[in-house]
Amino acid sequence: MNIATDHQADRQAGARHPLQRAQRIFAMRDAVLGVWEQRVRASVRGADQLLKPILTNTLPAFFDNLAEALTPGHPRENAASNSNVPAVHGNERARMTNYGPEQVIQEYQIFRDCFAAVAHESGITLRSKDWHVINESIDVGICESIREFTNMHEAFRRRIAAGLSHDMRNPLAVISTSAQLLLRPVDPERVVLLAHKIAEHSKRLDSMIEELLDSLSYHQGQRLPLALSQFDVLPLVHAVASQVNLQLPDKCQVNGQPVVGWWCENSLRRALENLLGNAIKYGDDAPISVHVEAVHERLIITVHNGGQAIAPEQAERIFDYLRRENDSPAPGWGIGLPFVQNVAESHGGSIAVDSAPETGTSFIFDVPVDCRPFVQPADFPKSDS
Repeated sequence: MNIATDHQADRQAGARHPLQRAQRIFAMRDAVLGVWEQRVRASVRGADQLLKPILTNTLPAFFDNLAEALTPGHPRENAASNSNVPAVHGNERARMTNYGPEQVIQEYQIFRDCFAAVAHESGITLRSKDWHVINESIDVGICESIREFTNMHEAFRRRIAAGLSHDMRNPLAVISTSAQLLLRPVDPERVVLLAHKIAEHSKRLDSMIEELLDSLSYHQGQRLPLALSQFDVLPLVHAVASQVNLQLPDKCQVNGQPVVGWWCENSLRRALENLLGNAIKYGDDAPISVHVEAVHERLIITVHNGGQAIAPEQAERIFDYLRRENDSPAPGWGIGLPFVQNVAESHGGSIAVDSAPETGTSFIFDVPVDCRPFVQPADFPKSDS
């Protein structure tokens, strides 16, 4: 076999059939993710302890973005342009793992190596302009992931500071006052009373610290109460879309595959209603499409509309609670998207946004197919299965 000749033929074929070459790159996804998982588990500290859905994280979406960026004529410049998928990856790594920044960086470096290896095995030559896109994607992906990873850990520290300065102020005040009174001459009965107060509020303070640490150990805020059950999510998506179509005929189209898993049906329904309502409100009367698929034990629901793109400076804040833009009297994106984010994170997943003038806006709801390992046992009923 003459590899050089084969690669020359591949270049010629790629020049004649660029879209066919792009399809071959898209077809590499499962192979790249499979090899990536093996290498990461073997070489990244702490990765071998992660369950598959958490390890895979947002990598399928990142791969698809990269494949689009490598497609001739596609408006995406790199895997991170017009998308917050890398930031969501860093967010999940902060919330769901014991990683440090070096582990996040290492994962991206391994992804680049795996992509190149599978492309070579598939007979796809990566040209210099391809490598420019790949390297830029990895570099920007690392920067955005680490920035969000760092921001999340900084937020954890701010929560601790807020808790210490607010919730714990009262018991500390009682302890301090009681201790000061003990320094004064008091009768024995008063000493016993003050000692009991100190003991009581010390116990209360200890309990508050334990609750705070428990909360931070999950790397997230208040989690939604979830009632998990096993069901096929596709009929649920069709049901929510049909509600939209009753008022706006043929507005929402659903495609994809049945996916049976463990989720909170009521929470998913409300999250979908919010995403579709958001698409109607900001979609400039454009059609809405919902795609359902399962990738490496992750459920991915993508809600797309062709309306006006979200400005980059807004995309960073659309999940903020009751965010307002330019002091507008309207409450911006309201509580809908923060609720959707809470639903995703409470299931052990995430929500990402991808928006550009050329392609419209997509919200990517990405959670494990079986959420039971990532939800507190009290949050779902026992099952005989």
